[in-house]
Amino acid sequence: MLRNLKPYLFSALLATASINLSAQQIADQVNVFLGTSGDHGQLSPGASSPFHQMDIAPQTSPNLHAGYEHYAKKIVGFTHNRFEGVGCVGSGGLLMVQPYVGEQVGILEKSSEQAGPGFYEIDLKEGIQARFAVHENLGIHQYTFPKGKKGVRLRLNHAFNGAFVSNEYKLLADGTLLGKVRAKTTCHAGTYSIYYAISLPKGTTTTADQEVTIALESEAERAELKVAFSAVDEASALQTLHKNKNVDYASLKKITLQHWNEQLSHIQVEGDSDRVKLFYSLFYRTLQSPYRTSEADGRYRGTDGQIHQAKGQRYHGWAIWDNYKTQLPLLALAFPSKYQDIVSSIADLYKYGKYDFAGPQEPANSVRTEHAAVVLLDAQRKGFSLDVKGIRDSLIRDTSRFDFSKPDKYLEAAYDMWAMARLLPKDSAHYNARSRTYKNIWNKEFRDLSQRDVDRMSARNMYQGTIRQYRWNVPYDMVGLTRLIGGKAELSKQLDDFFDNYYFNRANEPDIQSPTLYYASDKPWRYQSLLHELALDTVVQYYFNDNSRGIDPFIDRIYKNEPKAFVRTMDDDAGAMSGWFVMTALGLQQPLVGAPVYYLNVPLFPSITLGEGKNKLKITVHGFKQENRYIQRVRLNGKDLNRLWLRHDEIAKGGHLEIDATDSPSKYGQDTIWIADLEKDDKL
Repeated sequence: MLRNLKPYLFSALLATASINLSAQQIADQVNVFLGTSGDHGQLSPGASSPFHQMDIAPQTSPNLHAGYEHYAKKIVGFTHNRFEGVGCVGSGGLLMVQPYVGEQVGILEKSSEQAGPGFYEIDLKEGIQARFAVHENLGIHQYTFPKGKKGVRLRLNHAFNGAFVSNEYKLLADGTLLGKVRAKTTCHAGTYSIYYAISLPKGTTTTADQEVTIALESEAERAELKVAFSAVDEASALQTLHKNKNVDYASLKKITLQHWNEQLSHIQVEGDSDRVKLFYSLFYRTLQSPYRTSEADGRYRGTDGQIHQAKGQRYHGWAIWDNYKTQLPLLALAFPSKYQDIVSSIADLYKYGKYDFAGPQEPANSVRTEHAAVVLLDAQRKGFSLDVKGIRDSLIRDTSRFDFSKPDKYLEAAYDMWAMARLLPKDSAHYNARSRTYKNIWNKEFRDLSQRDVDRMSARNMYQGTIRQYRWNVPYDMVGLTRLIGGKAELSKQLDDFFDNYYFNRANEPDIQSPTLYYASDKPWRYQSLLHELALDTVVQYYFNDNSRGIDPFIDRIYKNEPKAFVRTMDDDAGAMSGWFVMTALGLQQPLVGAPVYYLNVPLFPSITLGEGKNKLKITVHGFKQENRYIQRVRLNGKDLNRLWLRHDEIAKGGHLEIDATDSPSKYGQDTIWIADLEKDDKL
């Protein structure tokens, strides 16, 4: 256990009832209000569709980071996109729609709300009922009004955080609004575009600059808007609108729920009902980005602003630095068909313009793309198709921009050099040599923990982390790092100090995979118990993204199925943090993105089914109890593996994984643990 802390077991809080779901029931388990209050996730309950950027939700007042605050009562209007869970001060909030009663638009007051995957519904004290459903690139607003004067206003220049750039639109004769809105990406790093078509309700329509107002007939009780998006052109948005002209709110809500059920059913878990609900509420958050930006015929815009043609689908909306260790590996396991297109989309960045954050012609809202080369190597080694030859020159150019000037950036750049050595075997000597230089910076900056600034957030110009947290970030050479530290016993001692004295930071990603280092130590069993503690027990968290160690800590569970879900200042970061929990629940964590290896822990459910199609992996835990956190034996398709890790191809083939759990540390598989070694051939 984390030292000096009596664990407050999450399992003890759970109801004893167990749940066995059909695919049709899974969406009912999702709580879309998880993480929607304060600085505890930066999430919204908006109506959205898997891997699409339309996301309709209220804009509450006063304005907060995510545009929505669960406990706020005042509603300004309803907007159509947001990048869920990201940092800076919010991202999205385009095309605001404001229903009103009386003579003019005003602030509305929430009476009640309910929502689920794909829909959001709210009743307002002014007598307005608002209903929203989204499926892929189509959204429907349904408003029910009291009798009397009323209307709907569209503010076409609205965006979170002053990110609006421009909006060009025209009003067609049939009452359709057709346009293109441009806004700054997350943190204002670049600019993205959304093409849209909106069918307006019947009434008297007036336009004034970036506002369109529809005064409804006083006897009208219901008004509907349909909104279609495209990342390619206005004609595609208009085509989507026309294709769905007969679809109403009720039917779209049914369609989107069916789609969410199908997507969420790629992982099926059985077990305690409350934990099942938490699991699916977090899994849901890993399926909201990246966004599909291609049309059905394969046309898509690249980061050069031009239209290109793809055989499959194309995606955009990246937060790779944040989620490449958790959410992306999860998608590779649960959605292998879709992940091939995601990998091809990342490769396209090198063809048409890759920016560390974002550029001037992004086809969708985006955050950042560092470590894209690591993700491509990881995909290649997992059997996904990748045309390295076609992007070789761009890969090399990208490495020339890497920042070796700061301690954290140096370690991260060295990681990319390791990946480049394997993506470009003919140049491996050069890139391996550069990756080895991590030892120099590690000895200079990270070895000595007696310096006064080692626990200070962003010391030495580092990004959102401390010396203690970043010093573990050499996943590609754990054998070499262990030697630098002084051997396996010393590694255990330093890891114990790190976790038992609460130097870790679960509010951000720099040390998110640090528990996996225990499998390189002489206490590998500690990894197995630690993951359960971090996922389910009360923790002590001293570090936040706005300060350093020294203030009163956060003492609670990290993952809770409620609006204040996460640690304060802990953004979900496009599914990164939710993805860590989901992977832990599956009993799988990838210690080195770039090597197709997963470390095993006892899953958080007694029965799990993972994957799509015929090659599903059934996971069974024998002896499943809250106190049984250690692995006693592992069998795959009936064969005893005598190891604590799996290869990606073993999972991808499907079959039956059986894990025997016990309540005390076991020596099982300790002598056969795969540990990353830069100096050896790391092919499995």
